Amino acid sequence: MARGSISLAWSPIREQSLVVETLKLLQQRFPFPVRGMNTDNDSTFINDSVIDFCDSQSITFTRSRPYRKNDQAWIEQKNGSIVRKYLGYNRFSGAVACQTIAHLFDCARWYVNLFQPSFKLLSKTRHGARVTKVFHSPQTPCDRLRSDPRVSTASKEYLLLNRNEQDPLKLLHEIRKSQAALASLSTEGALPREQQINLDEFLSRLPELWKHGEVRPTHQPRPTRTRDYRTRIDPFEGDWTKVLEWLEREPDATASSLLDRLIEQSPDKYDTKQLRSLQRRVGQWRCIMAKQLVIGVPSTKVSCSHDKK
Repeated sequence: MARGSISLAWSPIREQSLVVETLKLLQQRFPFPVRGMNTDNDSTFINDSVIDFCDSQSITFTRSRPYRKNDQAWIEQKNGSIVRKYLGYNRFSGAVACQTIAHLFDCARWYVNLFQPSFKLLSKTRHGARVTKVFHSPQTPCDRLRSDPRVSTASKEYLLLNRNEQDPLKLLHEIRKSQAALASLSTEGALPREQQINLDEFLSRLPELWKHGEVRPTHQPRPTRTRDYRTRIDPFEGDWTKVLEWLEREPDATASSLLDRLIEQSPDKYDTKQLRSLQRRVGQWRCIMAKQLVIGVPSTKVSCSHDKK
């Protein structure tokens, strides 16, 4: 917002006339005139409709060089610090998801531009391999615009009026509600009860949220299923019972000595490359036997000590 860059990185429908309508909407929302626009080489932007619109509005249209994504450094950094921060990395489709995302970013634009301070680079000097950076004092994009002498008085009053009308806590609550709705859409499940809270409950939980780690519903890790199957052929299949008998007779036998016996009996099936696998398997057996001796784990679990790979 402070630099006046236009970010159209997310577009649910790739249609050039809708891009023009979006540009018209942005012109109305920006508190300053749009003088230029730089896009990537996507055909959504590089087309007659967009170029004709820019010509009619005296907007300088430029595009990035092929395979040089840093030509759009300001936009690319916002994809990480704003778009992915609030939306996450899940894929959404459908009209409901589109409306929810629109509501999410409508709240996020006020929350970020009016109430989230950020640093801006003032200077950067290099001394050999050492780089020294100096930053401006942190300001919100709104305050940065209001302190810029190039911004008109009417635009500054417009920004001040909007900031006084917005409540950051209500905006954050609406953002979390939208994120919870998107999380339920991506997992195709019902919305958890703890996310269906009113504003008073939400505000009462704010002082304790830092204790619970990640609170954004769109960034919650999905529960992982415990793997109970193998992904490789068991190298000791058919002989593991024999190895167990050897271990029961000689509990102190090393995996190396056990592997030597297997190689002696079946030289075409075993070799020294399987030592680490056998060491891991024997270690699991000893762990289970120790639990059986200490806490009374049933002996039936001894035969199930297979490393799942």
